[in-house]
Amino acid sequence: MYKYRLTEEINTKEKWQQSRIDIFDTLEIRLEEIKKLLRQGKIETIKYYRENPNSYTVVLGTDLTTEYINDIETLLKGE
Repeated sequence: MYKYRLTEEINTKEKWQQSRIDIFDTLEIRLEEIKKLLRQGKIETIKYYRENPNSYTVVLGTDLTTEYINDIETLLKGE
């Protein structure tokens, strides 16, 4: 009975560790989607300012987006 519990615990730990590793693939896919959204946002912003050259309107929240990306970089660097 003890060996069964130990084996079960090892399998659970390995599955948990693998899930922690696999999430990086998911995050990379999401970042590719975010890159596409950033490109689209840039195009949309350029278009808006060309149509409204005297505008100071913030088309998309790039300041907040920059802060979030800074936070992500800090987390991933382990700082």
